[in-house]
Formats: sequence, C-alpha cells, structure tokens
Amino acid sequence: MTEFSTRAVHAGQEPDAGTGAVIPPIHVTSTYAQDGIGNMRAGYEYSRGGNPTRDGLQTLLADLDGGVAAYSFASGLAAEDALLRAYLEPGARVVMGNDVYGGTHRLVNRVHVPWGVELVVVDMSDTDAVRASLEGAPAKTVLWVETPTNPLMKIADITALAELGHSAGALVVVDNTFASPYLQQPIALGADAVVYSTTKYLGGHSDVVGGAVVLADEELAERVAFLQFGAGAISSPFDAFLTTRGIKTLAVRMERHSANAQAVAESLVGAPGVERVFYPGLSDHPGHEVAARQMRGFGGMLSLSLFGGAAAAKRFAESTEVFTLAESLGGVESLIGYPSEMTHASVRGTELEVPDDIVRLSVGIEDAGDLIADLQQALTR
Repeated sequence: MTEFSTRAVHAGQEPDAGTGAVIPPIHVTSTYAQDGIGNMRAGYEYSRGGNPTRDGLQTLLADLDGGVAAYSFASGLAAEDALLRAYLEPGARVVMGNDVYGGTHRLVNRVHVPWGVELVVVDMSDTDAVRASLEGAPAKTVLWVETPTNPLMKIADITALAELGHSAGALVVVDNTFASPYLQQPIALGADAVVYSTTKYLGGHSDVVGGAVVLADEELAERVAFLQFGAGAISSPFDAFLTTRGIKTLAVRMERHSANAQAVAESLVGAPGVERVFYPGLSDHPGHEVAARQMRGFGGMLSLSLFGGAAAAKRFAESTEVFTLAESLGGVESLIGYPSEMTHASVRGTELEVPDDIVRLSVGIEDAGDLIADLQQALTR
C-alpha cells in the first residue's frame, strides 16, 4: 500500500481483532484493567498516556506525512504549543512569517515571548529577508513556515527555506493546515516537523476540534510525546474517531475543494467591485510556480480585496446565502469570513495586521456553479 488514498483508508485502521469489525471501536475508557501490578495489557494504563483510538489516528497521521511519529492534541494551538515547549528555551528565537494564522502569532507573542523567547517576523516568500533574520541565531531557533498563508495566500518555498534554516541550525516547522498532507508533503521537502489544525481539512466536516504534530526526528518526537502525556492536552477518543473518519475521504475532498476554488477564483477576477483575488492557482499569483512545484493542487482557500474598502468587504461577507459567515475553514460547506475582525483580530496593530478590505473564502464541495452565483449576487448587493 504505497498510494496516499489507500493509506488514508487503511493505515492504523486494522479490523478489530476480537470481533472482526471493519471500523475499529471507539475506546471511550479512562483506565485499563491490569493483570497484576504493572502488568498492563497491550501497554495501556490510563487514557491520558495512551488510548487505542488516538493511537490509530496518530499512526495514520505519521504514515500520511512520512514522519517517524505523530501526536494528536485537543486543538491546533495545543499541538503548536507542545512542539514549541518541547524545543524552545529562554533566549531562543522564533522566526515567523508576516502572514500566518493570528492565533499562532498570539501564542508565541503572548505566551512564549514573556518566557524569554525572541520573536522575529519576516516575509517568508523573501528568502533574502529570511536569511538575514537567521543571522546570529541562537542555538535554539525555530523557522516557522506557513504555506499557503492565512489569509493572503502567500507561498513559501519549503525546500529553499529548509536549506536556509538548517544552515543556520534552526528547526524548520511547517504549518500545513491549508494544504493538508494530500496536497503538500513538507517532511519530504526538508521540514523537521509539521503541524495541523485537524479541525480543518483533516477532519473536514466542521464537527471536531483538534490538532496534530508530525515529527521527522525520534528525539524531538519523544519530547513532544512527554509533553502530550505530562501536560495532557490530548484529543478525546471520539474526536480522534471523527478525525480518522474524515481523513478517509481527504483525497477526494481535496480534489473537489481545489477544483471549486479554482473555478471561484477565476470567476472573481475582474468582477465588479473586486480589486484583487489571492489564489495560488491563478497564473499571475507571485507564488504560482513554487506552489505548482511543491503542491499536488492549489487548495480550497482564497481571499479577495474589494475596491470599496472595509464597508464593502463587510457588506459582501454578510450578503452570501450559500457561503456561511463563520470562523474556521476546511469543511465540506463553504464559509466566508472577515479576517480583520474575526480570525485575525488578535494581530491588529502588529506586522501581521490584515487589511480591512480583505474577505476570506473557504470553498466547500458544493456545486461550483451555485457557489459562483452566490458570490455574484453578494457582489451585486
């Protein structure tokens, strides 16, 4: 079983040994009977430390991303925090893109910086700027790459940045949430670790919150595993089950998300009121060639700016009928959001502040014609 779609269905998902159930049971237990003190069955003792349903998901995630191990957490930010705490120390540096998820910046800026970590913000699509940001880097440095970025859809060259980071002795982390492991394989491109909000495309149905870290290094994996156990921000068995169920259809969903987003993006180019469309699948996108090289498809996320500024952007976001005005992304249903006051409100006043004329679209798997018609009527309003 070497192809992605096959592994997505089968990795870590063997039929139940006792009953033959094709879908492994959800182990909703907090603790496990022991056959004598310290004599644990299959190594399970207490569900914070290990649970078969969570382990199945973790096996699946590691397999799909080509990592040595993966760990599932209660949220994407919990996953990011565990990875950062496993590696950083006071005096360390985090070099982060100037267009990333607002919660990631908030986590580092408000939690880790007060602990003694330096935060440097740079445009990750500018390799010269990244190289300069790594000069004189301390022994513990993280190069935090998000591509495509949230919400301006910038593209970073993972291979080039991995080479730059490693030459400076940095740990290279890629937030692969927008692409998913189906569209992009950061570890194969040189990254040391991959993080996800599994709430998004991996879960795929807007019914579960979760996060994950996939590691290429055994030693760092062991440190993340300890923090998962020691700090306890684990995903529940039911959340792990829902995420696993979502991953089984990841490949077919991402194909449809990408096709729909391409059609939507092309329909918005030159539309009345639309100043610019941000989508790497458009040939004039500055990162199009890099995205085409390192991604299987261009994904389901896009943003647009409107000539009418904030007032027009807000009115547009509130005028759709098929697209739902809501936080989050990556579900089968299409969502629309106003980042300046929604997903990225926490970065207002920083280098990551999102222009107030930007609207973000998470393009779902509905009929593309219906989605385009909905956006056109909203623009007319």
